[in-house]
Amino acid sequence: MTSLPAASEKRLGLVIDLDTCVGCHACAVNCKEWNTSAGASPLSDVDAYGADVSGAWLNRIHTFEVTPENAPAQIVHFPKSCLHCDDAPCVTVCPTGASYKRTEDGIVLVNEDMCIGCGLCAWACPYGAREMDPVENVMKKCTLCVDRIYSDVLPEEDRIPACVRTCPSSARHFGDFNDPASNVSQLVAERGGIDLMPEMGTRPVNKYLPPRPKTRSHATAPAATVPAATPKADGFLGWLDAALDKLG
Repeated sequence: MTSLPAASEKRLGLVIDLDTCVGCHACAVNCKEWNTSAGASPLSDVDAYGADVSGAWLNRIHTFEVTPENAPAQIVHFPKSCLHCDDAPCVTVCPTGASYKRTEDGIVLVNEDMCIGCGLCAWACPYGAREMDPVENVMKKCTLCVDRIYSDVLPEEDRIPACVRTCPSSARHFGDFNDPASNVSQLVAERGGIDLMPEMGTRPVNKYLPPRPKTRSHATAPAATVPAATPKADGFLGWLDAALDKLG
């Protein structure tokens, strides 16, 4: 069995803002693209456009309708991938040492050369964050884009996980939770970042910012409006306006 480090120099991870995630799946798509075409082994797709499609994805988005008692119903999009837990059961259950947690930054990885595809880590993970590649028969999981964040080739602004880089609503944030001045530490302190399923005792590094409660809007009579003066257009648009006026 694999042992966990007592502590790590950094605790790199994600903060995901459930209030601003729009469920567009851009993070999942870019994650798939990067982890298939970059230096890591590709994520398989079997019969991708057929009736019996299968494959491996490292990031998925679930959508729920929430109906609070004293607030209007709202849709919550919930992205989920590996949480890089401090007390990761997927690591300690691995019989070959293929699953491990790095001491330098706390990232949980899989050495695919050592993975025998037994699936014990997937059974041990309470979050369903690991997937067996149907072609390679080894376990795949989020790496926090370790090949991006330490790259000497990519521009500085691209040295963050692909899911964070591509999020159009800035719902995903990346940083070091061991640094109280980091953006992720400050977001958690300000917004009350929460653990996913804390009762499992895995102490996940990744945190979620809860969605803000919505308020009911009271219907009001529309205010009287006065048509605004339309400014005269120049050039082609001016000619088009004049021509339409003549037709009218």
